[in-house]
Amino acid sequence: MIKMYEKKHPNVKIEPEYATWDDYWKKLSPEAAANQLPDIIQMDPSYITQYANNNQLADLKPYLGKEIDTSDLSQNFLDTGKINGNYYGLSAGGVAVSYQYDPELLKKAGIDSIPENWTWTDYENMAKKAAAAGLYFVDGPGQAPDVEFNYYLRTFGKSLYSKDGKSLGYTDDQLFVDYFKMYAEMVKGKAIPSPDVEAQVKGLEDDPVVKQQSIGIVQWATQMAPLQEAANRPLEITGMPGPNADKGLFIKPSMYWSIANSSKNKSEAAKFVDFLTNNIEANKLMLGDRGVPGSPKVQKALEPLLTPANKQVFEYMAWAQDHSSAYNGPDPSGAGQVITLLTNVSDQIAYGKMKPEEAAKQFRQQANAILATSK
Repeated sequence: MIKMYEKKHPNVKIEPEYATWDDYWKKLSPEAAANQLPDIIQMDPSYITQYANNNQLADLKPYLGKEIDTSDLSQNFLDTGKINGNYYGLSAGGVAVSYQYDPELLKKAGIDSIPENWTWTDYENMAKKAAAAGLYFVDGPGQAPDVEFNYYLRTFGKSLYSKDGKSLGYTDDQLFVDYFKMYAEMVKGKAIPSPDVEAQVKGLEDDPVVKQQSIGIVQWATQMAPLQEAANRPLEITGMPGPNADKGLFIKPSMYWSIANSSKNKSEAAKFVDFLTNNIEANKLMLGDRGVPGSPKVQKALEPLLTPANKQVFEYMAWAQDHSSAYNGPDPSGAGQVITLLTNVSDQIAYGKMKPEEAAKQFRQQANAILATSK
C-alpha cells in the first residue's frame, strides 16, 4: 500500500517500522516522551485517550472533509475517535469479539454444532466435553482477559470502565468472582491453556488452534483470516455466549490511524490516512485486515475479492451490526496499566495462588487507584 501511494505521490517517502504488540508500546512511549513520534501512528483504543490527553496526538478535525474525504463515512464511524470534542484517530475498520473454531475438532469432542443463542452454561458444558477428548475448548481469554471480561460485564449492563474513566464501571465484585471462578475451573480442568502454555505462543504457527490442540479461540473477528491461513483448514465463526449476548457484543475500531502532534507533515500525513481509508485499490491489498472498512463503497468493491475466511468475517460483522449495542468509546487514560494488572491477577487465579474473591478486591483497589490518578 505504501509503495502504491509513493508511486502516485513521488514527492512523498514513507518509512514503515515494525514491532510486536508489546514491543510496539515499549518503543512508542519513549518516542512520545522525547516528542519524536512518527508522523502516522497505529493507535489502539486502550491507549488513544492517554496519548490524546498528553497532547501527543493531533486533532484531525481541520483535515476531515478536506485532506480526509468523509463523504462516505458515517458520523458514528468518525465519532469512535472523538475524545473531549476533538478527533484524535480515524478508525481503521470495525471489529467485534467472536468465538472462532474448528468444526471437525468440535465433532471430535462429541458436539455437533454451536447454537446461535448459546449460554455460559453451554460454554462450560462444551468445555468439559472438549477436555474429556483431550482438547482445549478455548484459547485466548488468558492472553487478553479484559476483552472477554468486559464483554461479560456488558451482558449485565455494566462495563470495565466508568463513563468518566476515573474508576471501574461495575460495583458488584460478585461479577468478577463469578467470571474468574469459571475461568479458573476451566484452566484446572484443562479446557483452557494455562498462562505458561499461552506464553509459549510466539506466533500463529504456535497457536493451539493451528496445532489442533484447541477447538477454538476468543478473539477479534478480523483475526480469523490469518488464523485460518496458518491452520490451512476450514474454521467457523460465531457470536459469544449469553444470556444477553446482544448487550455484551459491540463493534469497535480495530485500531486508529493517528497523526503525531509533533509532526511537521500533518497535511501530507492526513492525505495518506485518506488513502488508507478511501482508496479502493489500496483496500484491495488490505482486504479488511484492519477491520471491515467504514466506507460502504470500499466494502462493496472488496466483496468479489474476499477469500472464504474474509467473507465469513464480513458476514459475521454484518450479523454483529444487528446483534450488538453501543460502543463505550475509547478506553480511558491508564487503561493499558489496568489491562496489565488484570492479566497479572488473572494469571495468579489460574495458578491457584489467589482466590477470585481476594483477586476481585485487589484488582478493584489497584485499578481504581490507577484510573483516579491517570491524566
